[in-house]
Amino acid sequence: MTSKVTYTGSLRTVSQHIKSGNEFITDAPTDNNGKGEAFSPTDTVATGLASCMLTVMGIKANQLGVNMENTTAEVTKTMASNPRRISRIEVQIHLPFEADDKTKKILENTANTCPVHYSLHPDIEKIVEFHWK
Repeated sequence: MTSKVTYTGSLRTVSQHIKSGNEFITDAPTDNNGKGEAFSPTDTVATGLASCMLTVMGIKANQLGVNMENTTAEVTKTMASNPRRISRIEVQIHLPFEADDKTKKILENTANTCPVHYSLHPDIEKIVEFHWK
């Protein structure tokens, strides 16, 4: 088992990672009857894309001897209706270091081939931009 999710009422869940015991909560968004006091489930999907991209880039950067500390990703999720779903995820990756063209290409390709990217439905538009120092 990977995780356990418990519905606690008022459109909130608590998710626990079994191996570490770490937890996070989700709330329904305000545009869907919720309080919006935490990530929504669809926020976690969109954020998971950016997190996966940075993680696999970090693995590749370590292999290349590149320090990626303080790299950030800004995520914007767009919803559609009928049925309600994620229609677009925009990820702006800010890399606060200099790199040669070959390293940039390797890291950008690594990000765009992360497991979450491949796992998302092909109808979800994924816009990824890299901003290098």
